[in-house]
Amino acid sequence: MKTPFTICMMVAATFAWAADPADPATRVPPNFTVITGEVLEIRDVESYTYLRLKTKDGETWAAVGRAPVGQGAVVTVEKAVAMKNFQSKTLQKVFPTIYFGTLAGAAGSKSGARNEMAAAHSGLASTPATGDIQVSKATGANARTVAEIITKGAELKDKPVLVRGNVVKYNPGIMGKNWIHLRDGSGSEANNTNDILVTSLNHAKVGDVATLAGVVRTDKDFGAGYAYKVMVEDATLQK
Repeated sequence: MKTPFTICMMVAATFAWAADPADPATRVPPNFTVITGEVLEIRDVESYTYLRLKTKDGETWAAVGRAPVGQGAVVTVEKAVAMKNFQSKTLQKVFPTIYFGTLAGAAGSKSGARNEMAAAHSGLASTPATGDIQVSKATGANARTVAEIITKGAELKDKPVLVRGNVVKYNPGIMGKNWIHLRDGSGSEANNTNDILVTSLNHAKVGDVATLAGVVRTDKDFGAGYAYKVMVEDATLQK
């Protein structure tokens, strides 16, 4: 039986763990390590705690699931995976090298599974290049185009929507959900209004045209610099 961590790292192995997935030079394979050091600096975001550590090999950064950590404490980060040239949009900082892992001890055991899943899903921020997509808008109550959902996010917050689009990226089994990127030809890549992230328990395949009914959420921050101004959660695939 596979543990959540095993499943997470199987997923992670399929992703580029870098700020620029198109650049092979920035990719680092998921080799686990253990980092122990004194906490010199702490930076918290919604789901993550970033730690600048003084180790026997010098200073380095690590990120773990959100946990109360005191400056000056000596901590151990287990099952750590290195990421090169990682850009945190939340912190507005590029880390030449940072380690994502699980904080050892009581705090780490509580947040470990969430941390591991979040680390795996960090590759969701960008979708691959696609050709021209033209998908007709869904019909019925609450039907919206991708661009309408994104540009009217504040108005639609916490409201149900129905959206139809081409599945351009699909990542299953992350934090207990499947992560689906939809495009329908509306919006613009220049201002990030052409691609909507949808989470669902239903399965999909890249290239499918799918219609999903879910609830609009805004300002979702999953940590590690991956935040979404607008997305659709808890969606169900419509027949």
